[in-house]
Amino acid sequence: MEMDILVCLPTYDERENLEPMLRALGEVLPDGGRVFVIDDSSPDGTGELADRLASELRFVDVLHRPVKEGLGPAYVAGFRRALAGDAELIVQMDCDFSHSPADVPRLIEAASQADLVLGSRYVEGGSVRDWGPLRRALSKGASLYTRALLMPVHDPTGGFKCFRREVLETIDLGAVASSGYAFQIETTYRALRAGFRVLEIPISFADRRRGSSKLSRAIVLEAVWKVPSLRLAAARGRL
Repeated sequence: MEMDILVCLPTYDERENLEPMLRALGEVLPDGGRVFVIDDSSPDGTGELADRLASELRFVDVLHRPVKEGLGPAYVAGFRRALAGDAELIVQMDCDFSHSPADVPRLIEAASQADLVLGSRYVEGGSVRDWGPLRRALSKGASLYTRALLMPVHDPTGGFKCFRREVLETIDLGAVASSGYAFQIETTYRALRAGFRVLEIPISFADRRRGSSKLSRAIVLEAVWKVPSLRLAAARGRL
């Protein structure tokens, strides 16, 4: 059965990556699949390039946001646009090729078995390439921390996901205030708390080759305090 697919692609200073990513997605998306670029007023001209590509590539739409607010709010804006339309499956991914466009069909296919599919670096068959020891330890430590305190997910901070529409309709997007790693943790936890089936499939994660990472100390610290905060909110019946 064919389903309407929408890929949410947030961007901030991704001019070097945007065109090759969109063209790569155009090669793997099913007929009728679309890509929604959410640009937070990138100073490098990513938004202007997105508009030009949208005029050329009929499967691309663009949302311009006036200020940079972080990954979480950008995704929420994309999810709301998806729910305003007919999308039945909503994929979220990075624009820097750390998530391979070739894996998008695998996530879509796996959605026949689950309500939320996670592309996981830390299940059997998954891997991380090109990271140094410190970055590996930080990512793995965050995953173990979240798994121990909050939920049985191997890669809770990963940002390569495929949601069934009903998941995003059910979880309270208006209450999701996280960004960065914490946003990934919170949306998955809310889906699990709502009773949805979550499935992890292995992916190979590659460090970006172009542009600069958006990871910051604030993003890491947010994830550290958000995990116990979510657990406490659940214990008090607020999730």
